[in-house]
Amino acid sequence: MQPRTADRTAPDQAVPHQDGAAGLDAELAAVVAGARRRAVRDGDRQTDTAHLLHTLLEHDPEARAAVGEPRRLARLLGYLVQRSIGYGLRWRTGVEDSGALPAVAAPVDRSGQPSADGAGRDADRWSPAAAAALVDARTRARRRNAHRVAGTDLLAALVADPGSRAVEVLERAGIAAHDLIARIDAGTAARADDGRTDGERPGPSTG
Repeated sequence: MQPRTADRTAPDQAVPHQDGAAGLDAELAAVVAGARRRAVRDGDRQTDTAHLLHTLLEHDPEARAAVGEPRRLARLLGYLVQRSIGYGLRWRTGVEDSGALPAVAAPVDRSGQPSADGAGRDADRWSPAAAAALVDARTRARRRNAHRVAGTDLLAALVADPGSRAVEVLERAGIAAHDLIARIDAGTAARADDGRTDGERPGPSTG
């Protein structure tokens, strides 16, 4: 099966890491930092959605619970570990950008050239799909009036792009992205209902 993400080789199509963790709490900031370290350690050109998915599942229990029963999670993690061979080797030659979600543009200076903040090795940059997912995760949190981005916000954002590397690995593990998003949405709605129920409970009688 050929990867569906486009193999683009121009280095300025990746997005600098500089603000990837901005606005995230300590737990998700650790996920973002861990994904960056994983990309560098693996010798990849960029930090992509599969790096973020792998590190998120290692750190966040709610994200693991959304994936489902333990055998399914173990199978998914097994495929993520194998990115150093097979399909992962093909990924090293290109920038992950399926075009399904708007890419976040790299900063430029007044002359229109990439700024100093965007300079450096590709391993120090987000793929356009990963950068878009981080923006989308914040949007999802704001949409539900949350004060912080939850791990499930990031998980849903990672799998919202049908052409992302995260979705490709999920499908290899036999997990349908639309089913995963449905489970996340159902869990979010249930938590919201619980909160409203708790708020509507009468206080103790004073009579």
